[in-house]
This record gives sequence, C-alpha cells and structure tokens, in this order.
Amino acid sequence: MPELAELIRQRNFNGLREILCGFHASDIAEIFVDLKPDDEAVLLRLLPRELAAEVFEYLPLDDQEKMLHALGSEQVAQILNDIDPDDRTALLQELPAAATQKLLNLLSPEERKVATDLLGYPKNSIGRRMTPRYVAIQQNWTVAEVLAELRRLEHKRDAMNQLYVTDRKGRLVDFVRLRNLVVVPPQTSVLEILEHQQIFLRATDDQETAVATFKKYDVTMLPVVDSNDVLVGVLTVDDVLDVAEKAATEDIQKLGGVAALEASYLKTGILEMVKKRAPWLAVLFIGEMFTSVAMQNYGGEIQEVVVLAFFVPLILSSGGNSGSQATSLIIRAMALNDVLLRDWWKVLRRELATGFLLGCILASVGMARVFLWQFLGLAGPHGYGENYGMLSLTIGVSLVCVVLWGSLVGAMLPMFLRLIRLDPAVCSAPFVATLVDVTGIVIFFNVAKHILHL
Repeated sequence: MPELAELIRQRNFNGLREILCGFHASDIAEIFVDLKPDDEAVLLRLLPRELAAEVFEYLPLDDQEKMLHALGSEQVAQILNDIDPDDRTALLQELPAAATQKLLNLLSPEERKVATDLLGYPKNSIGRRMTPRYVAIQQNWTVAEVLAELRRLEHKRDAMNQLYVTDRKGRLVDFVRLRNLVVVPPQTSVLEILEHQQIFLRATDDQETAVATFKKYDVTMLPVVDSNDVLVGVLTVDDVLDVAEKAATEDIQKLGGVAALEASYLKTGILEMVKKRAPWLAVLFIGEMFTSVAMQNYGGEIQEVVVLAFFVPLILSSGGNSGSQATSLIIRAMALNDVLLRDWWKVLRRELATGFLLGCILASVGMARVFLWQFLGLAGPHGYGENYGMLSLTIGVSLVCVVLWGSLVGAMLPMFLRLIRLDPAVCSAPFVATLVDVTGIVIFFNVAKHILHL
C-alpha cells in the first residue's frame, strides 16, 4: 500500500500502528507481502507482540526468511518464541542447518525443547505439523477439577474445544468435548462424559494420511500419538488444509509436465523455473522424435497418397487429447480414493465404452469434413481424388482407433504406476499425449494401408 510506505518514510509510527491494528492478522500479512523486507520489519515492530507473531505466521515462508534477516536478534527471538510450534517448525525445516541452529539458540529453553522434538520427526510426517499445545486431563478427575485445570492453562486456549483423556502413563484413552463439560454438574466424573471414539494419528505417519483421516471423520482436530500410544500433540484442520493445498498444487504441476515448485510461481527464479521444466521438455522432445521416425517408415504410403499427411495432426491431436482427459480424470479419482487399484477392470470397461463413443463422435465430424471440403472445392484444385470416400472411411476408422487407444493408455498408465509404487501424477498429460502421438502414427498408417490398399 503506497499510503503505508509514505507513512514509513514520514516516520509516522502512531498513524501506522493505528491503521494496522484495525486489520485482521491475515489482511496485514497480505499488505506486508507487497512491501520491502525493511519496511515489513519496521511495521512488525510497531504491532503488539501477540499480533506481530500472528501476522508472521500468515506470511509465506520466503517472506518469513527475509523478515528474519531484516529484524534484530531481540525481535526475532520474541517472534520465534510466540508463534505456534507447528508454524515455527515449517520455517526452521526450510532453512540451512547452520541458520536453524542459530535460531534455535534464540529460543527459551522450553520452546527450544519443543522445536527440537518436532524437528526430530521425519520430514513430511505428521509430527512436524502437529502442535504440542493441547490440554490433557486424567480419567479419574471430576468436571470441577478439569475446569480448574483449564483456568490454569489459559494460554493453551486455542486447543480447548476438545480435551484429551490420558491414563497415568500419558497414553491416550479418549476425549471429551468442552461443550459437554459446561452443562453437567461439577461433581460429574470425566468417565461419564467420554465420547468413546478412538480416532487418532501417528506422529510418524505421512502428512497426506492426516488429510484422508480428517476428510473421513469430518473433524477439526485430532490427537497425535507416538509408537507407544502416548499423546504427544494435536493436529488442527488449518494445518491439514495447508497440506492438502500443497499436495494438490504438486500434483497439478506434475500433470502439466513440471517438477513441483518449491515456492510460488512469481517467487520462483527464472533459472529455477528452467530447471524444473527443462527435464520433462527434453524427455517429451525425445519422445516426439519417435513420431518422425514412425512417419519415415511410412514414407512410401505418404508418397502414394500425399493427402494422408494433411490429416496426421488431426488424428494425433485427437488421440493425445483423449488420453490427457483420461489421465487427468483417473489421477484425480485415485487421489480422492474414488478409484482403487482393484477397480482397474471397471476403469478398463468404462474407457473402452467411453473411448469408442468419443471416437465415433469425432469420426463422424472428421468424415463429414472430408465430404464437405470435397464438395465445396476447399480441398485444392484436384480435391481428395476419386477415392475420397475411402479416404473419409480411413479418417473415421483411424479416429475411432486412436481415440480409443488414447483413452485406454491415459486411464491405465496411472494405475500401472501406482501398482509399481510410483506417483501417478508423474504420468503427466504431455507425456501421455506424446506416447499416443507415436503409437497413433502406427495406427493411422496401418488403417490406411488396409482400407486404401497401399
């Protein structure tokens, strides 16, 4: 915002503080993104301590890193001690080891232990996303004792809508809802208001497991336990949404034939962008070379019926497009567990029917195009020749075969990759289109040889 930049230059700190404190933390973070790091640092120092930490949590990771360089050690220590442990872990794991160690030394002993424990879990595990700021209560307590504990742990209010019940060894037993606590007599035992639900996550599980679990049980928070079922933290829905967004972004980028970007599009450097895109483009270029090799093998047929060459792009693009469609649909269906490996036969049957009908639709359009161009004189001085009817049939049969083949390849290839434990998303739409191009040439000219007797 130009107004803020002008107030910064005027050193009007009172005006700046008054303006910023009227916004939500997420809105302030959006304002910060458009400013220079030094200006961001000035504004962050003006905010109340709690609001400053909340704004910092909403900033993108690369902006957080720049902010750390622009702030003094005292402000950095204050922010790192105040932000949520899971957000702090997300930042620290992206930094070089030396920088991480330096920042860990700025933390209080209690927060340093929390940060070290979370960083000790495997990368991309639930342990790195969870927060240890939860409320645990004993199963032999009364409601009055629980309420007294809540007043004592007021600073953990963000995780109080569900209270987790543990035994003497800290193992998860069950949970109670805060709303049930406040409507029963104080003398009521915790055992009487248990939810009797054993839903939890393992700290070492993959983060995408958390996404599936939250979706399955439609919850906003889940407990996280270690290998001994000891409660070690909780995972909230806002962190799960971040994981889901990141996973979906990576899959979409892979589908486009691009290696997953580490940062947002505009914040990824040109050289880094080239590095992410060049390998796949090179692979696809090499794949397309086989298309020209395949066409060379049918040079005699092309010389005999030159008009066949005019329809090569039409045939290949139709097959590639149908394959890309099928790939995108199946990969997304597999990501949502709508399609499982055991459903391969159902998918095959559906794509056989779908591909055939799509091929017939395109074939009717392609054949009509041959007849229309012939009668309107748009096919050149000599038209398509005396055998334009057979040429039309060749185009139609080829389209049915190539579109059907593209649909089958596009649907089955992701499932095969999942079978051999590879990420189906690497089966990008451009890759499928290239593969169908090469095989489409073979199909097209073999159909032409049989129908036109070449």
